[in-house]
Amino acid sequence: MHPAPSIIAFSTFSGLGLGLLFWLGIDQTPPTGWVAFAFFAIGYALAVGGLVSSTFHLGRPERALKAFTQWQTSWLSREAWAAVAALVTMGLYAFMLVFLNIHLAILGQIGAFFCLVTVYTTSMIYAQLKTVPRWNTGLTSALFIALSVAGGALLSGRVTIGLILILVAGGIQALWWKTGDTRFAKSGTDLKTATGLGSIGTVRAFEPPHTGTNYLVNEMVYTVGRRHALKLRMIAFLLMLVVPVLLLLLPYPHIFGVLALLSHIAGVLVSRWLFFAEAEHVVGLYYGMR
Repeated sequence: MHPAPSIIAFSTFSGLGLGLLFWLGIDQTPPTGWVAFAFFAIGYALAVGGLVSSTFHLGRPERALKAFTQWQTSWLSREAWAAVAALVTMGLYAFMLVFLNIHLAILGQIGAFFCLVTVYTTSMIYAQLKTVPRWNTGLTSALFIALSVAGGALLSGRVTIGLILILVAGGIQALWWKTGDTRFAKSGTDLKTATGLGSIGTVRAFEPPHTGTNYLVNEMVYTVGRRHALKLRMIAFLLMLVVPVLLLLLPYPHIFGVLALLSHIAGVLVSRWLFFAEAEHVVGLYYGMR
C-alpha cells in the first residue's frame, strides 16, 4: 500500500503520546504543578496532533465526526470513542494534579487503561483486514502496544523500564517482519481462488482491468524492492533498538536519553513506512503486482 505521510505520523506520534499518558496515569508518585503541566502538554500534543493528522488522509475531512456513529462494526469508530474517553479522563486527572495538587490514583489508572485501549483499537483497524495477510495477525496489536509503551517510557524518563521495553518491542518487530514475509503465500489467495476458476485450468490475467489509474491502484497497489526493504529494515532496527540501547547504557543515561528517544522515534517512523509499503493487498493480484 502507498505509505501516506499523514497516517505514518498519526500511528507513530499518537502512539507515543498515549504511551506517555499511560505512564503518567499509573505513576504512584506523579509530578505536580508546572512539571506535570509540561509532561501532560507533551503527551496531549503528540496524541491529539497524531489523531488530527489522520483526518488529512480522508477525502472529506469534515466528515470525520461521522466515524463516531459506527462503533458497533467499525474499529475506526471504536478508536474514536476510546480516544475521547482516554483524553477526557486524563484531562481531568491532569487538571487535578496541575492546579489542585490532588493525586486521584484511580482516575489516572482508568485513563491509562483507555490509553492502551486506544492504541489497541488503532492496531485493530489494520489487524482485522484479511485482505492484507501481513497485517492480519495478533502480532500487529502486540507491536503497536509495545512501541507505544516503550516510547512513552523513554519520554517520561523511565530509563530502566524503557530499556527493557525497547528490547521487547524490537523482538516483536523482528518476529513481525519474519512471519509477515510468508503470510501472503500461506493465505492461499491467488487468481484461482479470487475468480473461482481454478477448477477448470490455469488462471492468468488476459489484460489489465482498466487502462487508467484509480483509487485502488493509487492506495492499495504498491511494491517495494526486496533489497530496498531489507536495507530499510536494518536502518529501522538500528535506530529503533540498537542505538537507543547503547545510548542508555552510557553513563548519565538521562542526558543521553534525549538522543535515545529521538533515535527511537526515527526508527519507528522508518518501520511504520515499511508497515504500509510492504502491505500486500490482495487486490494487487488483478494488476499483476503479487
